[in-house]
Amino acid sequence: MRGRVLKALAILTLVLLVSIAIGLAVGSQRITPAQLFADSFSRALFFRLRLPRVLLGLVIGASLAISGGTLQALFRNPLADPFTLGVSGGGALGASIAIALGWSAQLAGVPLVFVAAFAGAMLAVSVVRLIARTGAVVMPGALLLSGVAVNLIAAAAVLTVEYLTDPSSALRILRWLTGSLDVVGLTPIRNMLLVLVPAWIGLLALSRQLNLLAIDEDTAATLGVNVRRCETIAHALCALIVGVTVSAGGAIGFVGLIVPHTVRMLFGEDLRIVLPGSLLLGAAFLILADALARTVLPSGELPVGAITGLLGGPAFLWLLRRRQQYSAL
Repeated sequence: MRGRVLKALAILTLVLLVSIAIGLAVGSQRITPAQLFADSFSRALFFRLRLPRVLLGLVIGASLAISGGTLQALFRNPLADPFTLGVSGGGALGASIAIALGWSAQLAGVPLVFVAAFAGAMLAVSVVRLIARTGAVVMPGALLLSGVAVNLIAAAAVLTVEYLTDPSSALRILRWLTGSLDVVGLTPIRNMLLVLVPAWIGLLALSRQLNLLAIDEDTAATLGVNVRRCETIAHALCALIVGVTVSAGGAIGFVGLIVPHTVRMLFGEDLRIVLPGSLLLGAAFLILADALARTVLPSGELPVGAITGLLGGPAFLWLLRRRQQYSAL
């Protein structure tokens, strides 16, 4: 087992390194290594804009992918991810309210926008789980429908906030709706990592218990897993991760759906491979999606959320169709 994990992580680490190289090389202005030493403008462009953008894509892609893999295990549903379950929508609503109210301060070093986005994401996942659970069973159909409903409600609430607030705040909220990796400098990424790295480690530490939960709650409990405690911790960590990423990059959809499935197809169902593999491949995926967003138009660029949506929407429909065919057998 250890050999399989190391082999998978080595392959995916190589993919990530190649993706970083592509992300750093792509842009409206070509920057060569020689220019980094000789040209102060190219150096500032690289270290203040391009490198932070690639690192933000790495952080957000990794976060959304590991959250998606965790939620699919928790709900035992391959269609679960932060976007389809309304978690991203709840986080976007929390961040939008914070922006509209001008909450630019920090609480214990954490921006209040992060706190508000976390609260919105936590509320969303709690509501979806409450609606989908009948007794001790989570109903897969109700899960998806409640996630869609929560997303619609959150989107309507965000539009209401956007309409009522001032134009500058409305423009910032619009950025959250489309998804973007625009960032200046490394300070925002450093602030995110202070919260995200412990949360990533927490989810990875739960991989064995989540592996058993993905089979069946009764089986997991029989083998010594404290089911309710594991679910509560995983929900809180996913809400925290999604809340932070939404507050920084907006509601970028379908990364948590596509990436864990790709890792499963390549390396199997074991979450001890799926979760760290999703962390690496999710980072690579969003970096490459952003590189495509920056180059697909001859003048200007698309929001990265548009690229992930165009890729993830058909993937979601294919998975839904495949699940229906499997259920009919």
